[in-house]
Amino acid sequence: MALSEFTFRLALIQLHISSIKSENVTRACSLIREAATQGAKIVSLPECFNSPYGVKYFPEYAEKIPGESTQKLSEVAKECSIYLIGGSIPEEDAGKLYNTCTVFGPDGTLLAKYRKIHLFDIDVPGKITFQESKTLSPGDSFSTFDTPYCRVGLGICYDMRFAELAQIYTQRGCQLLVYPGAFNLTTGPAHWELLQRGRAVDNQVYVATVSPARDDKASYVAWGHSTVVNPWGEVLAKAGTEETIMYSDIDLKKLAEIRQQIPIFRQKRSDLYAVEMKKP
Repeated sequence: MALSEFTFRLALIQLHISSIKSENVTRACSLIREAATQGAKIVSLPECFNSPYGVKYFPEYAEKIPGESTQKLSEVAKECSIYLIGGSIPEEDAGKLYNTCTVFGPDGTLLAKYRKIHLFDIDVPGKITFQESKTLSPGDSFSTFDTPYCRVGLGICYDMRFAELAQIYTQRGCQLLVYPGAFNLTTGPAHWELLQRGRAVDNQVYVATVSPARDDKASYVAWGHSTVVNPWGEVLAKAGTEETIMYSDIDLKKLAEIRQQIPIFRQKRSDLYAVEMKKP
């Protein structure tokens, strides 16, 4: 299918993640190549793509950036001449661990690095208790990158619950927000799609979420259902729970039309309220 100058293909890789890091990286690269052959210009991996998700795994699987896993991502982005959002990996830096997303351009250059700023510390009695802060430190900066199609803003999983982050990215000119994430079987069915649709409608942007495939035998079971939502709040594409590559054609003309029809940015009462960025 020929895409117009306003349209580009996005691919989300819902990867099955094993306990063997090298296998995860190799399979991710193979699926990235496949997505590129299908015309994808921007490809994203899921949260924690090279490691099982869990506080006990983060220290064991952590790497420096640049490092082994990100080097492979740089190489495959260059080989396929795509923009690659590397999901996230546990990153070690100066004795601290972060949940970090890297982005590589079509020439293999590191374009952006985003460390998850809202750590997933929750307690739903009888359902799930999880504390990322036991081993991870929070990031403290926003991250966007430019492509020939649009500007993209990055968040990771729990960040999607914080509407202000999406608002700031939209104020900074983003038209697509990508959240690699691993919601679970408690929060997934309740909020995964709801939050994406909310962020998309609030900001009149495309929102994409990329989950690992579901593995019922894992210590943390991901919800799956990687999704793309358009600025009208419609679900354009939604994966099941298995390993898959999901494609969606992002139409920026549609985004412009929606913003024209319902001009919320012009109508905001900035004399009465504002969401401001305290750090660049």
